[in-house]
Amino acid sequence: MADNYLEKRYEETLGASRPKVKRIGHTVDELLRKNRSHRGYRKDYVVSRAELERIVGVCTKLPSGRNRQVLRYFLVTRDTGADRLLPLVRMGAALPELHLPLLGTEPEAFIVCCTTVPEDHMVDIDLGIALQSMLLKAVEMGLNGLIMGAINRRGLRDEFALPYEPVAVLAIGKGAERIELVPVGEADSRAYYRRDGVHYVPKVRLADLIINHA
Repeated sequence: MADNYLEKRYEETLGASRPKVKRIGHTVDELLRKNRSHRGYRKDYVVSRAELERIVGVCTKLPSGRNRQVLRYFLVTRDTGADRLLPLVRMGAALPELHLPLLGTEPEAFIVCCTTVPEDHMVDIDLGIALQSMLLKAVEMGLNGLIMGAINRRGLRDEFALPYEPVAVLAIGKGAERIELVPVGEADSRAYYRRDGVHYVPKVRLADLIINHA
């Protein structure tokens, strides 16, 4: 009773003048808005191994199916084989005529995501969680990234002597592109496109994502 009384008196006497708590950092919505898939990067910024380690560090806090934690990560920087990795991945498959990345905008830092067990549904769920979480961390750090599933798995294993099967590659860097989201309806095309130097990404509207309407 005493605790409730003191709390009530605090509200009555100090509530109106209580200092507002200043939010520190970004909201999830802000991070998600900034987390766009960049296929071109600035060459004047060199991503360090330490930055890649910070990004992978979020994976020590993530949920995992049956808590198996089967994903492992191989880090590649400008000095440790980025030029050898680039030919083993593909980006911008929906815009083949552009041959992305454009010359002089190639990514030079990568995180190769591997699995220690045969790939299955649970591995893929863990992979999706890990990839998105790492990208959000990159954005928080002022960087950008791109998830690549079109990869030469055998080539990656052989080129970097990977002990585990690669399942995806994350490019990391300072994005050099302007990217805009475009709301679209359920029946509209969702293919991304470029116009006047801007990369447009269609996103289905909330009303069409929810299937049981009030």
